[in-house]
Amino acid sequence: MSVSSARDNERLPVTETPLHQVHQDLGALFTDFAGWSMPVRYASELAEHKAVREAAGLFDLSHMAEIHVRGAQAADVLDYALVGNLTGVKPGRARYTMICDADGGVLDDLVVYRLADEEYLVVANAGNATVVADALAERVAGFDAVVENRSADTALIAVQGPKAVDVLAAVTDADLASLKYYASVPAVVKGIDVLLARTGYTGEDGFELFVPAAQAPALWQLLTEAGQEHGLVPCGLACRDTLRLEAGMPLYGNELSRELNPFAAGLGRVVKFEKPGDFVGRAALEELKKADVPRVRVGLRGTGRRAPRHGYAVLSGDATIGEITSGALSPTLGYPIAMAYVDREHAEPGTALSVDIRGRVEPVEVVALPFYSRA
Repeated sequence: MSVSSARDNERLPVTETPLHQVHQDLGALFTDFAGWSMPVRYASELAEHKAVREAAGLFDLSHMAEIHVRGAQAADVLDYALVGNLTGVKPGRARYTMICDADGGVLDDLVVYRLADEEYLVVANAGNATVVADALAERVAGFDAVVENRSADTALIAVQGPKAVDVLAAVTDADLASLKYYASVPAVVKGIDVLLARTGYTGEDGFELFVPAAQAPALWQLLTEAGQEHGLVPCGLACRDTLRLEAGMPLYGNELSRELNPFAAGLGRVVKFEKPGDFVGRAALEELKKADVPRVRVGLRGTGRRAPRHGYAVLSGDATIGEITSGALSPTLGYPIAMAYVDREHAEPGTALSVDIRGRVEPVEVVALPFYSRA
């Protein structure tokens, strides 16, 4: 990974999650991801991918950032700081949104949980934790609210897959049947207090459990034992990437960046111009919405076994008309898939294009996202 090689050259220290020793005991292969020592795989990334699609997978997501915003004007702060309408989120529910700069560039994509009338939890990507925390701390000025970064004290464990409900039902009395997608509830897992959320990044049903860092190993063990009869396996970053790619979900640093805006990414729906008052980036985003975005995010389907990779050129005839942002041989579908930014005149599903894969031109077809949707 590019993050790893850059940090290796600088010889910077990496941060270990509260579950690092657990991963070592399981024989995980590690990588440096955004400054964190994270498990890439335990045995086989294909087996881990298959487990999530058919049974359940257990993920350590403790590298993500957890930033709390509290106070009488917490909702107003987030309406100003983010592009979404967070005032409209009811307590117990969550929303996918973004934080942009004044020019409309994406600083990060976020999931925001409303925990109570005057408290929100903002979950940011690991590589943007400082950027998001600093931006919120700056944008809270003048509001009756406080921003508190609790990332160091919080661990995050995910259970994803069609058997995720069965795994959780064995260890908690929480009413899982009534917990909707993009909702959360305080829960107890065999004596451990958690925030239980029904969200995910795999295209499957599943849950994420926010827990005090010190209790993460015990929680991981409880979930492991509960999942044995349901086929649950520990999963690393490698299968997480192919799972989210099949589900057409963007990854910051690939499909999203400061140089890109929500409209180019096909995510303009998250920008809520109808909310009252100003928000950071509103003027720039209003202009961007009116303009014809030169390149847009699309899905590409290939043939054979050679997968397009990040940075490969997308071609129409001999002309370069785009670039791959993420690509892999889909473990579920059995053929190459990719997301790319291409000139908008080539973005219609069904358009025949090609990709330069290490000097060999391979045919691809533009398809609608996502590549995979669960039944």
